[in-house]
Amino acid sequence: MSILSIENLHFAVGHHALLDGVFLNIDAGDKIGIVGRNGAGKSSLLKIIAGKTPADDGKISIQNGLKTVFVPQESAFDECASVFDIVSSGLGDIQNDLRLYHKISQELAENPHNENLLKQFQQLTDKIDLSGGWAKDAMISKVLSEFRLPENALIKTLSGGQKKRTALAQAFLQEPDILLLDEPTNHLDIDAIFELEQMLNNFSGSLIVITHDRQFLDSVTTKIAELDRGSLKVYDGNFSYYSKRKEEELAAEETHNRLFDKFHAQEEAWIRRGIEARRTRNQGRVKRLEELRIERAARRERQGNIVLKLDKKDAGGKIVAELESVSFSYENQIIINNFSAVFQRGDKIGLIGKNGVGKTSFLRLVLGELSPQVGRVRLGLRNQVAYFDQMRSTLDDNETVFRTIGQGNDFVEISGKKRHVASYLGDFLFEPQRLQSPVSSLSGGERNRLLLAKLFTQAANILVLDEPTNDLDIDTIEVLENFLQEYDGTVFLVSHDRRFLDSVITSSVVFLGDGNLKEYIGGFEDYQAARKRELATQNDFRQPEKVAVANDTRPKRKTDKLSFSEQRELDALPDEIDKLEQQVTDLQQQLADGSLFKTDYQKALQMQEEIAQIEQILEEKINRWTELESKAEALKKG
Repeated sequence: MSILSIENLHFAVGHHALLDGVFLNIDAGDKIGIVGRNGAGKSSLLKIIAGKTPADDGKISIQNGLKTVFVPQESAFDECASVFDIVSSGLGDIQNDLRLYHKISQELAENPHNENLLKQFQQLTDKIDLSGGWAKDAMISKVLSEFRLPENALIKTLSGGQKKRTALAQAFLQEPDILLLDEPTNHLDIDAIFELEQMLNNFSGSLIVITHDRQFLDSVTTKIAELDRGSLKVYDGNFSYYSKRKEEELAAEETHNRLFDKFHAQEEAWIRRGIEARRTRNQGRVKRLEELRIERAARRERQGNIVLKLDKKDAGGKIVAELESVSFSYENQIIINNFSAVFQRGDKIGLIGKNGVGKTSFLRLVLGELSPQVGRVRLGLRNQVAYFDQMRSTLDDNETVFRTIGQGNDFVEISGKKRHVASYLGDFLFEPQRLQSPVSSLSGGERNRLLLAKLFTQAANILVLDEPTNDLDIDTIEVLENFLQEYDGTVFLVSHDRRFLDSVITSSVVFLGDGNLKEYIGGFEDYQAARKRELATQNDFRQPEKVAVANDTRPKRKTDKLSFSEQRELDALPDEIDKLEQQVTDLQQQLADGSLFKTDYQKALQMQEEIAQIEQILEEKINRWTELESKAEALKKG
């Protein structure tokens, strides 16, 4: 049964029709992925469904009583609010009571004998009892735990991935019937993306999601809706099935257009013949030609793909970099511990690990920008590096698109040949009217295309690509994918797009935690399979010991307290946790106003990595403290 229907929807920006008579029916339980080129109108469609943007014409009908929740690409949160405040903000009056309850609880922990606080606490507890708010409080705790979010942290201290998880947690807590997600995997690492997939697969409501992550679409969606040249067409099945159908349709469309254009040309030639032809022509044929002209004028051509060519002047030596027993850390937080590897010309290496684990520091070591504290890095000869920076720090918002590439010149040299900047930018789908636009006016996808255009003006035999697929549409991702497959230089690739990794890389360097790195041969799926075999072998190896303990029938010595070493560890943990929390606070305050990113970008990145490392250790310490506290309580109770 249809719970949401869209009829003849129209929406234009200026004279450009993004939605040109769109129809869509959504049934209960549908999970629809919307795909299409950058600028096709996908986000506009989602905002119209969410009621955030009015349509020019058409009708949207939603079944009475259904709740729709929208998560945009970038959520505008109060930077001084806490995670708890933001996540619980959709609960109305109950949210205010629960927020105050958590605030007073924290104050009482510091001042347990304050009578005024105790009185407020009791009144608030009674009020929450009557409103049934404890169930909501439990839901908040559950959602915060599922998304691994620190409830008391301020939004301004969070990483991009944590902010995205906060927005998703806020949406899930509201228990929507229809969930609208615009690029939900942006800023998430592979583990977080996989967790989100599991949550959406268990989600009982209907889903409409925009994403360029093909693996995500395959894992989550039951239908694909393609927005192409103003029209929306729905395909049953996941992205892989849609891709096969679309390939067949494009081939048929190309054949049809070729035959149409040939027939049209013949009719135009006929109408232009001399006076004899005009005397004998029949009016039916003239009318048909007029209809052909109208149809041809109305036909909107499919947008082309970007063209990638890299000027690779010098192949360089066989060895790109050799790492011998390399170790590196920041303030006793280990990034790399005793890692050795040899990277050769032509290798395509994927760097895989959680956000903040140290991938950028690893790249800087390999490129010679950092020196190891232990071990040795030997760099190859004649390394020429082109760097794609996910932060787009090499783009100046105040420059025009044209000047960003030309740098004051009208021509650039590509593969030894001069090309006009306008012609070169046309390869990256920039229309002539966009060339004098400031970089600040570009969309995320346009910025990434501009960054690629700038990257490919350099002569390089080593490509370092840090999240190159962010904001790119699927067609452009596939062009970049094909280029990298054919590229005979060396590639270092940081990406959370699993299918992109699997299509490009020949080996993986995986960050397993605590500075432990391991290299796996093959693509992303090869690494996953090898890792599963390793873990299975470890479990099998441990099993006999577990069985022996389980079958041991000797009487155990009863104890009512922790061992000496456990008690000493428990006593030390609160101070250790306080020190770690203070380190995080100090670093976050230094980054809070964003000025450091402008004055010393590399130092800001380094500090972000330090924060992530400390937070990981902090989480482990808190879990250990909870474990020992629980064990001590259980032993006391007997």
